Amino acid sequence: MNNSFLTNNVHSIDRALRLIVGAVLIALVFVGPKTPFGWVGAILIATGLAGTCPIYSIIGVSTCPLKNSKSGQAT
Repeated sequence: MNNSFLTNNVHSIDRALRLIVGAVLIALVFVGPKTPFGWVGAILIATGLAGTCPIYSIIGVSTCPLKNSKSGQAT
C-alpha cells in the first residue's frame, strides 16, 4: 500500500508562508476583529510545521522540488 498521504509535499517557501499567515490569523483572534475564523491559522501552522498538506495529497499537488536520485537508473 502506497502511503502518499503523509509524504512531504510542501516546499520550504510554502511552509514559511503558512507559518507567517497562520500566526497572523491567530493574532487576529486576540487583536482586531476577534472572530473565531482566525483559528484557521492553527491548521496552517500545523501543516507548515509538518511539511505535509492533506489537501495537496488529495488533489495530487506538490510544491516540493523533485529530487534527482541516480539509484535505480541503469548505466
